[in-house]
Amino acid sequence: MIQSGHLLLAEPFMLDPYFRRAAVLLCEHHDQGTLGFILNKNIDMSINDLMSDFPNMDAEVYYGGPVQTDTLHYVHNVGELLDDSVKIGEGMWWGGDFEKLKFLVTSDLIKPENIRFFVGYSGWSAGQLTDELELGSWVVANSDANYIFRTKPAALWSTAMHNKGNLFEVLADMPEDISWN
Repeated sequence: MIQSGHLLLAEPFMLDPYFRRAAVLLCEHHDQGTLGFILNKNIDMSINDLMSDFPNMDAEVYYGGPVQTDTLHYVHNVGELLDDSVKIGEGMWWGGDFEKLKFLVTSDLIKPENIRFFVGYSGWSAGQLTDELELGSWVVANSDANYIFRTKPAALWSTAMHNKGNLFEVLADMPEDISWN
């Protein structure tokens, strides 16, 4: 049973360029659909490149997914400081009061290692993710705040896959292009 806070790992041979070797953190899952953010696809841009009026912060921005790429989202580990945050797992919160976020950044209470910014999001309509899971497109894993805030994005998919153990350890070590084998 999937729920908010779980991680979706793309099966190793997924061809969809948006989700190839993606690790997606689920932030909302209910009967109407599912919303999450791709954790391991940075877009080589900082938050200050994206928003000139944001306090100076050297935080990377990530591609959250192909839906509404004109929106900005964030996941952080300071939920107790940021009003209106939604807890999605131990040490992981989503969103919160944006003006208070800017104040906390200016006050040096939120640093780049405390937050991940995302442009767009990954979304599934009612029943769509269940269908994709039945087809084997995704592997469900437990998430951990360390995956978001401490694991290098390039290593996240294979680390999370490896941590599932057994067959998944083998999948984690497979090259992206099978011809490299």
